[in-house]
Amino acid sequence: MAVFVLDKQKKPLMPCTEKRARLLLQRGRAVVVRLAPFTLRLKDRVGGTRQPLRVKLDPGSKTTGIAVVRESEIIDRDTGEVERTAHVLWLGALEHRGPWIREALEKRRHYRRARRARKTRYRAPRFLNRTRRDGWLPPWLQHRIDTTRHWVDRLRRLAPITALSQELVRFDTQALQNPEIAGVEYQQGELAGYEVREYLLEKWHRTCAYCGATNVPLEIEHLHPKSRGGSDRVSNLTLACRLCNEHKGNQPIEVFLKDKPTLLNKIQAQAKAPFQDAAAVNATRWALFNALKATGLPVETGSGGRTKYNRTRLGIPKTHALDAVCVGTVDQVNHWNRPILAIRATGRGSYGRTRAFNNGFPRGYLIRHKRVHGFQTGDWVRAEVPKGKKAGVHLGRVAVRATGSFNLQTPDATVQGISYRYCRVLQRADGYGYCVQPKPLTEETRRTA
Repeated sequence: MAVFVLDKQKKPLMPCTEKRARLLLQRGRAVVVRLAPFTLRLKDRVGGTRQPLRVKLDPGSKTTGIAVVRESEIIDRDTGEVERTAHVLWLGALEHRGPWIREALEKRRHYRRARRARKTRYRAPRFLNRTRRDGWLPPWLQHRIDTTRHWVDRLRRLAPITALSQELVRFDTQALQNPEIAGVEYQQGELAGYEVREYLLEKWHRTCAYCGATNVPLEIEHLHPKSRGGSDRVSNLTLACRLCNEHKGNQPIEVFLKDKPTLLNKIQAQAKAPFQDAAAVNATRWALFNALKATGLPVETGSGGRTKYNRTRLGIPKTHALDAVCVGTVDQVNHWNRPILAIRATGRGSYGRTRAFNNGFPRGYLIRHKRVHGFQTGDWVRAEVPKGKKAGVHLGRVAVRATGSFNLQTPDATVQGISYRYCRVLQRADGYGYCVQPKPLTEETRRTA
């Protein structure tokens, strides 16, 4: 994973390798500014040669993939074709907390309704004088845009970013490349079927609908066969393994599963269920695009079908961060097999001072001050415990208590009851939790493992 570098005046320079970062620290030429993402500041340098970098985004309902790449172009002198290569420098996966925000708002709504039945003072209705601005989004959707834009701005402060890319649209880009394309050529082109297949893989959780098999080749299956008048609408499509698909043949699903009514009802309900994740992405994609355009940088857009086509053609494993690398126009990708920084949005606490039961009555009161002995929940700390059952060195995110006995969330487990005397702050809480994921495995590595 590349290391971000700032000059003496905190202006971004080109990222360097981990080996070079160690040499700069050993020789006393740099100091550590941040641990995640790891950033150095040089003591003896102002300015320097910079190359244009691009931030690529693959927005998702739960996780957004982020990639920082350096692009190079090679022009063929004979044909004039341009080959665009992306050199991956840094990968990140931003996990949103939209579901938690929605649950908190739902709980607050229940509290308001409970107040109506209690003998409290009369509150006049306020819904008539509340107006929503144009482009308003629910808080759990607006959160996705705000956190993504925040990380784009943060990366711009750490690296010389000159352009952005975003997976925006969900339709085939052949119509854009060749407006005159039509008929069979358009329907059976190189990207045909990618959108529908990707949608079905997400909706049916990459498993066979009939036998539940995973990690096997899956085929698109019609619940009501086309030979009997079935359509190609996604509500009539599912995924099945080769054996189940051949065994079902052209039977309607009601006949094929007549002896399994529970499975039949489950499949029919899931086939009609809306795809909430896709709806969330569709509701926020244009708002995110406008937010990125407000940065003043050129924004390249691509489709989900093009992203999957690039990833499949280049033999790159599927992760959120590597999907971001494949967004837009890219012919080759170098150095993609890198560790990924997992970023989890945790927030900065809440204004609530109590914990409540399900009926809304308080069951405990929280401390009035966020910091205890100089520590705050969310700080990244290093705890060196000299003796006892928890003896050793622990590194992770701390949760403070008024007693001074803290909990430490490490990548492996939660260590409870660590005294503040053994803790040392490495990085202050910034509303996010961090964890480095190992390099993704290729298909060849999976077979040999």
